[in-house]
Amino acid sequence: MSVSAVPLPPVTGPDPAKSSSEAAIGCLLVAGAAIAWSTGGALTRFLEVSDNWTVVFWRSFFAALFLLCFMLVRDGPRGTLRLFQHMGLAGLGVAICFATASSSFIIALSYTTVANVLLLQAGVPLLAALISWVLFRERVSAATWIAIAVVIAGVAIMVSDSLDGAVSPIGDMLALLIAVSFASATVITRRKAHLRMTPAVFLGVFIAACVASLLAGGFSASARDFGLLFALGAVNLGLGLALFVSGARLIPSALAALISTLEPVLGPVWVWLLHNEVPAPRTIVGGAIILCALLLHLGWEYRRQRQTQPILSS
Repeated sequence: MSVSAVPLPPVTGPDPAKSSSEAAIGCLLVAGAAIAWSTGGALTRFLEVSDNWTVVFWRSFFAALFLLCFMLVRDGPRGTLRLFQHMGLAGLGVAICFATASSSFIIALSYTTVANVLLLQAGVPLLAALISWVLFRERVSAATWIAIAVVIAGVAIMVSDSLDGAVSPIGDMLALLIAVSFASATVITRRKAHLRMTPAVFLGVFIAACVASLLAGGFSASARDFGLLFALGAVNLGLGLALFVSGARLIPSALAALISTLEPVLGPVWVWLLHNEVPAPRTIVGGAIILCALLLHLGWEYRRQRQTQPILSS
């Protein structure tokens, strides 16, 4: 059996205990990805490199290096090669989505505010749910729809202090493109759960590095900055992507995108701890709303699965 495939449930019927365990692991992996991604803002504050595309290049380069090493250690050289061979069009689609999202993020910030970008990215769970329902009729529970609405409201409160009316159609369209790309990658990863998408995200960051290499003003950086860029690439981006694509295949697309909204909640916490920058009151209130909504929804999901497990197994 190819190492690029994960055994599907037996045709005789689903194993409720296994499904519940896989869902819990999937939630933890996606939450780990959000934690890794949330460190980006705090780490970037330490950088002295002024050219954004230089930062994108080294960050993407180190992320690609981390992901390649991760696959080589986990699957070996032959197994890694088979992963790329079995990636298919789905893997190529995920790669294009992540390359588009990571590249558009830098460009969007040149036209619009961080607040606008975060607000539009808060719609990722809604977009993922809509795409899954329209294309694949994947059922989304009423509780998930409510949680999505509460999270969007929480993000709106978080960024409300920064919404100063500096709206750029180009910047906001790029921010929307980021959300659509991320939601699409989440849905594809879930629909192709039998495929490992690590080679796809490797290809995505490799494409981003190639694009950034053409636009960067230079590649030089101090030894201190190289250390920070390595952390941004390997931990913040590479590890985050590896955890996300590993977890998103185990849980519904809307839930995976919903859990990933932990990133904007935890981001200000890292800035506070590392830079002593106290979050604004609205940031704290909005973050608390998002965190409560996620915890309540995850608790509801866990209880629902625990209640249905004996019924399904009887």
